[in-house]
Amino acid sequence: MKIGVALRSALEALISNPLRSFLTMLGIMIGVASVMAMMAISEGAAKQVDDQIASLGASNLTIAPGSSQRGARSEGASSDQPFTDADIELIRQEPFVTAVAARNSGSVTLISGQDNWSTSLYGTNTDYFITQSLNTTEGRLFDDREVSSGAAVGLIGQTVADSLFEGTNPIGQTIRVNNVPLEIIGVLESRGASAGPGGDRDDVIIVPINTARNRITGGNPTVAKYVTSIEVGVAAGYDMTEAQEQLETLMREIRRIAPGGTDDFRVFNIADFIRARSSTQATFGVLLAFTAAVSLIVGGVGVMNIMLVSVTERTREIGLRMAIGARGIDILGQFLAEALALCLLGGVIGSALGVGAAELAAKMGEFPVEISPRIAIIAIGASALIGLFFGFFPARQAAQLNPIEALRHE
Repeated sequence: MKIGVALRSALEALISNPLRSFLTMLGIMIGVASVMAMMAISEGAAKQVDDQIASLGASNLTIAPGSSQRGARSEGASSDQPFTDADIELIRQEPFVTAVAARNSGSVTLISGQDNWSTSLYGTNTDYFITQSLNTTEGRLFDDREVSSGAAVGLIGQTVADSLFEGTNPIGQTIRVNNVPLEIIGVLESRGASAGPGGDRDDVIIVPINTARNRITGGNPTVAKYVTSIEVGVAAGYDMTEAQEQLETLMREIRRIAPGGTDDFRVFNIADFIRARSSTQATFGVLLAFTAAVSLIVGGVGVMNIMLVSVTERTREIGLRMAIGARGIDILGQFLAEALALCLLGGVIGSALGVGAAELAAKMGEFPVEISPRIAIIAIGASALIGLFFGFFPARQAAQLNPIEALRHE
């Protein structure tokens, strides 16, 4: 039997029992829609992680002080002795280093006219714009001269600009940061949410580090020109693990830690940190996709059940076809075509439903989704395989019927 004839015969059989055909396809539709939605959410989460790693700098190493001890009590992470500007210059001399960004951070209140806004403040140097690939959408970045002089200037994120200056141009305006007046010289390009809980990387003000230390956050009682964390840009092609080991060796020398002594600092790769945080989410996505695939298999069992019923109902028709010359392979092809048509049509409708479900999840639950043609092809291809697999047994049973017994069937 020709493929076109088999498909046409299959469609006629499906149309002759529309309700049964729809109910049979329903299992496939639900299964494909579930697979589509789960894969879209999983791929969206993976893309979000990749974007976060790219925005934070995939080739950056971060150095933070360790936990200090007061008696038997730990003072908490990053509570040990901070770093200094001199440490920054020593790190900068390493051959694999492309940029060294100093950063002090804190929470501040911004006041513009009658409006106020609480946000995060970063005091840093110009290398921070390199390690974070930062630029402005309006205005400019501050320069090395403004960092060294502690100029009263600042850059604000898009969230701060929208909150304090909606409808007006913030460039050149003066705001008070913890009652310290600063001129806004730039609005940073939007970077979206961070990997941390509730993190908005656009809700920030960035100022020269000397401005932060001398005028806003205050100095450290034990360390002059202190730095609370350092980000080191590693040259392209340089092994990150090797760079991390060399940096740890250098920091032990700088902080005069004896051989075998406990480090009072930490060096970690932010990209590895984000991937580790996301591993649980990825595992959860795989489990959800597996659950969705089970529903697709259940839909396939339903297809096989209906096809077996169809073979029983049409036994006389099968015997008649064989009596006028149809071969077993023709009968096999006809029933396989019916099962395939059921599953493919259910797969196409289920794909459309899956896209809608993914979009709905994105709006209601604020899940990141990534819908690509590859996902639809995989889902529809899976439904076709389900049709061939679960349709083969009923089709084979029909092809093996004895024509004479089939004609006698009531």
